[in-house]
Amino acid sequence: MKIAIMGAAGRMGKVLIEAVSEADGLELGAAIVEPGSSLVGVDAGEMSGVGKSGVLMIDGLEKAKGDFDVLVDFTFPDLTLKNARFCREHGKRMVVGTTGMNEAEKNELSQAAEDVPIMFAPNMSVGVNVVLNLLRTAAQALGDDYDVEIIEAHHRHKKDSPSGTAVRMGEVVAGALGRNLQECAVYGREGFVGERSRTEIGFETIRGGDVVGDHTVLFAGIGERVEITHKASSRMTFAKGAMRAALWLADKPAGLYDMQDVLNLKQES
Repeated sequence: MKIAIMGAAGRMGKVLIEAVSEADGLELGAAIVEPGSSLVGVDAGEMSGVGKSGVLMIDGLEKAKGDFDVLVDFTFPDLTLKNARFCREHGKRMVVGTTGMNEAEKNELSQAAEDVPIMFAPNMSVGVNVVLNLLRTAAQALGDDYDVEIIEAHHRHKKDSPSGTAVRMGEVVAGALGRNLQECAVYGREGFVGERSRTEIGFETIRGGDVVGDHTVLFAGIGERVEITHKASSRMTFAKGAMRAALWLADKPAGLYDMQDVLNLKQES
């Protein structure tokens, strides 16, 4: 199966190329960089440090139409949606790790998935997806007697806040508690804000250095605290998850999937 990497010259793109080179059953079909990039024409494997691949960097997805089966996209919402329209038109599968999408953008991605299989997840780490299940169990057991705070840290270059993973954690906890995250989320606190409400879910964001991604969900009760934490030390954990998802999509019908589907972690509703 041939993989195309969007944003191939970026921090995540280089790791994704490395992950393709290490995955059984996958090969690099295309590596796409931004228009006008000085890297156009450079061997993608050599650029990413895995050795000569024979795949030269190009500056447009349309130029790779016949060179890939699955597009892996960890870029930005507007570009991802443009790519989703292309994949829908040309019958290409997608693995999407883009974060920062609003509800309208997520809906547009869902519409594209009516015609092609798309796996969309804010975090493709196996560990994070196991943590999501742990959070659901903890929230159901602890209930409304415990205050919930979500603390996340990432590198200085991350543009969206809070992280897509933190938001997903909040959605899982809110759902387990019968709440709507859009109504109960509080993003940071400053000044005389008064006592926290019983139902709010707080988010605190840290940006600095080269932190790959740390997430902690704190359940604070009277006399005890429960903390569930995941720390990523390498982007490769996300890249390997993306490759696993690409292979999983091979025989799937059109639809919008997530890593819980890929890892068979979905709970019966």
